[in-house]
Amino acid sequence: MPIPNDDIASTWVEGELRLVGGLDSRMIGLLTAIDQSGSINQAAKEVGLSYKGAWQMIERANNLAPKILITTATGGSKGGGTCLTSAGQALLQLFIRLEQQHQQFLRQLNQNLADDPDMQMLLKRQVIKTTATNQLFGTITAIQTSAVNAEVSVELKGGEQIVASLALAEVELLKLGIGSDVVLLINDPEIFIITDYSPLTARNCLRGTIIRIQYDGVESEIVIRLPNGDSLIATITQVSALALGLSPGMTAYAVFKSNAVILGALSHFIEGPN
Repeated sequence: MPIPNDDIASTWVEGELRLVGGLDSRMIGLLTAIDQSGSINQAAKEVGLSYKGAWQMIERANNLAPKILITTATGGSKGGGTCLTSAGQALLQLFIRLEQQHQQFLRQLNQNLADDPDMQMLLKRQVIKTTATNQLFGTITAIQTSAVNAEVSVELKGGEQIVASLALAEVELLKLGIGSDVVLLINDPEIFIITDYSPLTARNCLRGTIIRIQYDGVESEIVIRLPNGDSLIATITQVSALALGLSPGMTAYAVFKSNAVILGALSHFIEGPN
């Protein structure tokens, strides 16, 4: 499973400064390069623009500004020396000051988020990327261990319980304990659908309501919403779905084994292993 970059926790909010009229960091970068090189051609190369594209940006900026920002002396097929006017210099310095204030604002905003534990938990969950179809979050309420394996009980936000089986070494590696916040990953083919509850060998059986069914001619994707608002997706054959008479609005049960659950510690996703 990929682990986000360690810097993410300090950069939850990002943003680019853009002034009215399309004056953004790219335009300011072009002005800076012109000021340093005295050449539109060279400046365009430095900021990754074509000569024509650079001129179009300059012309638009000049037209929008109350005073001309750039002057060009004639000379050669692509123009002679180019320099910023006093108005162009003033705009450049203004943008630099605003950019400093903008970055200071972002740092303060990210610090405020870092100081809010509830917001931190919400944002941490957003950065987890995985190929598993189903991603649920919960808190460990019990851990039963044997010589080599462990059964971890996780409570979802609505009180539902899920049991995950994993190696004892994995529990130690992830530093799991009672009260640890975890993510539960379950692939859709691992989930079975039943319509009548009965004792089963599978450890996990979650009751919910079917909210969507999608057929592709061979398989069917069943989406079940749990009482807590979480959703689970199961993929079963279309024949099975039709035989069960599944339809939106029906009560159904998502059934899966404890070894179908991949468990990860949220602290590892965000901070990386020690």
